Amino acid sequence: MDKLQIVKIGGNVIKDQKALKVFLADFSEIKVAKILVHGGGKEATQMAEKLGVPVQLIEGRRITNLPNLEIISMLYAGKLNKTIVAQLQAFDCNALGLSGADGNSITAKKRSPEPIDFGFVGDVTAVNEVLFNTLLTQNITPVCCAITHDKKGQLLNTNADTIASEIAIAMSSHFEVTLSYCFEKKGVLMDEEDENSVIPTLTSEKYKTLKKEKKIHSGMLPKIHNCFEALKKGVTQVCIGNPKMITGKVNHTQIQL
Repeated sequence: MDKLQIVKIGGNVIKDQKALKVFLADFSEIKVAKILVHGGGKEATQMAEKLGVPVQLIEGRRITNLPNLEIISMLYAGKLNKTIVAQLQAFDCNALGLSGADGNSITAKKRSPEPIDFGFVGDVTAVNEVLFNTLLTQNITPVCCAITHDKKGQLLNTNADTIASEIAIAMSSHFEVTLSYCFEKKGVLMDEEDENSVIPTLTSEKYKTLKKEKKIHSGMLPKIHNCFEALKKGVTQVCIGNPKMITGKVNHTQIQL
């Protein structure tokens, strides 16, 4: 079975143009088929503040009312996505930017308003495997932003970690999939204050213990949940670490069931 590497980039790396360029140069060097998924929440928050649009987060997740959805759509599917695609083209990586609506790549349903009304937030219902397969066989690298659609004309804000996990699960019947979550830390940390306290291997048992002891930063919990879901549903390998992780030259956290 051919290999596929799915990389999700987020956090401060997207905000820092220099760091993003270095990451994209490394990403373009990946020799196997690849898909990039990106967030952009920090940029969206900054833009909302500039425009005087209030931002509300509950447990790290954004409440997406109509004004926030407009900002997110412009940034994620527009400026950020196309900047990444243009830079990848400069590195001779033939990339194609996608929102979930493009090619019907990712459909979602609007989340129930109970118990919390998150507004225009979507939960993934389907990934268009045929489209992704077609692009990959043509040596085109899909670059997916955190916007999906509901097949009724409505765009929805969807967690980028979840999108990466859902694409990885869907493609695992066609490829041997490695899913890499890249952000500014070196991996999952035992001590949030100590950058070098990276947990090399995080099993589900160890995770349960650390979660119970409140050793893992709460912002990491949804990401780690996505990691275990991906492994349970056929993804071969899942890693969390800083962007240099994709070169295979730095330590990171390997997630195992």
